[in-house]
Amino acid sequence: MEILDENYYDQIIDNVLVPFYDTGNNITYINERHSLLHILVNQPNPCDLGTNPYHRFPSLFTLESMESLEKSNIRSVQRNPNFALYGQGVVVGVIDTGVDYTHPAFRNTDGSTRIHSIWDQTIQGEAVPEGFTFGTEYGREQINLALQSTEPLSVVPTVDTNGHGTAIASILAGTQDTTNDFSGVVPEADLVVIKLKEAKQNLKQIFCVPADAICYQESDIMLGARYALSVALKLNKPLAICIALGSSQGGHDGRGALSSYLAYLSQLSRTGVAVGGGNEGNKRRHYYGVMTTDIQHKEFELNVDGKDTMFSMEVWVDTPGRFAIAITAPTGETTQLIYPKIGVCTEYTLIFTDTRIWVNNILFEEESGDPLILVRFRNIMQGIWRFRLQSIDKENTSFNVWLPSENLLSRDTYFLEPDPNITITSPGNGVFQLTVAAYNQNNNSIMQESGRGYNRLGDIKPNVAAPGYQLSCAVPGNRYGALTGTGGAAAHTAGIIAMILEWAVTRGNYGTITGNNINHLIIRGAYREVDLIYPNNVWGYGRVNVSGIFERLTV
Repeated sequence: MEILDENYYDQIIDNVLVPFYDTGNNITYINERHSLLHILVNQPNPCDLGTNPYHRFPSLFTLESMESLEKSNIRSVQRNPNFALYGQGVVVGVIDTGVDYTHPAFRNTDGSTRIHSIWDQTIQGEAVPEGFTFGTEYGREQINLALQSTEPLSVVPTVDTNGHGTAIASILAGTQDTTNDFSGVVPEADLVVIKLKEAKQNLKQIFCVPADAICYQESDIMLGARYALSVALKLNKPLAICIALGSSQGGHDGRGALSSYLAYLSQLSRTGVAVGGGNEGNKRRHYYGVMTTDIQHKEFELNVDGKDTMFSMEVWVDTPGRFAIAITAPTGETTQLIYPKIGVCTEYTLIFTDTRIWVNNILFEEESGDPLILVRFRNIMQGIWRFRLQSIDKENTSFNVWLPSENLLSRDTYFLEPDPNITITSPGNGVFQLTVAAYNQNNNSIMQESGRGYNRLGDIKPNVAAPGYQLSCAVPGNRYGALTGTGGAAAHTAGIIAMILEWAVTRGNYGTITGNNINHLIIRGAYREVDLIYPNNVWGYGRVNVSGIFERLTV
């Protein structure tokens, strides 16, 4: 099967192009706008990106997280008999590393499961979900049989070896455990879990990502979102989706395939989406520069640590600028100026080091229309690297440079003059999904790693901030622990979306409510400090406050 075969590239294309490429078995439908085109490849070559457009290769996404309920005033609303919103009648979708379904956090008091279904993309069997082409679906009945067995994994073999998905699902919708002082936000919601398969090695090679790095393909996350939506539609229940993954690839403008799909879903009735803003705020992986008619070139420096032998870097140029680029190694060896072209990939092997460099100076990236300079390194030399950008048209313009996010790069590789702004990761740059920053609920301070806005087009991101410091969560193996980061904050907020969906749809108060409507309710109800100006690129419109949401609905 091509979608699982390392001999095929997976490329995201618009559905209008499908008739031009379809040979009968090389297309996988994703959603109303996109499909996957599977292209046979003999030996992956970084310059295959150049022969094929940048935006067709799925971006690589990483995990976004490694007391709080009271801080958002969730419990005060749930204790009010007029509300008592625990997610009843709502489906919550978690697209992540899977779930430990045997954990008490996902079971009812009688021991039965609270999980409606699990789609494990990594297990290939006969129970492929309807409308999909791979993976195995395990339903409630099958999971309950497994829980009654002395060897549950012999019946339902899906596991969460990472633990991230289990933590996120439990923060969102875990069953209350008073002994361990734990409860998810909506412990009566129906869980739908999608366990993502890891990204193909050929895609990692294209973007110079280490083979053992844990990351996931944009296309598989999109398929996971469609699966969650299909289950909710079959059950005729509203849906809250949580995305606790992020990527620093792309233009940070919300126009990528996943970002635009989640924005679309957020405009549907009875469907809400919460995504983490990423943890890149203090990682020094973003650089911002300005060119003027008087300043026609700009130089910036990058410290490369010996642990990081391969990675990519993206320079996004704001229209109408066009730049040439030259790269200087720590040895002083410099490439020639590389000018923008269409469909060209330039390869360099430096003389005084084993470093190999591929440069795509793309005249206009098809999805955004903006110039993009993609630089990729293998066997990169440790030390200070210098990059010179030369303006071609002598225009007033600006540019942004991003390095890979989270575990794809160590914290010891960084720009010497970084900018913490515009560090919201995809898909948090999309227009209509609710993008969540993380704050320390113990002292009400923003977490320094929390991604900062706005997006590259100036849209307001993040939208709100939620608790994200040491959130109580389930850990595989019937244990409990804590999770920190914007992924946990997104799960917390997805639970609040589910509460609003219960009030609006399940209880019949507003049956056609959309995710975008819910976002505005959450924004209006957010708590705002009197001495700060809102919105801002750190807090968005303030801290989530469930009491404020319902107070503004009744006044």
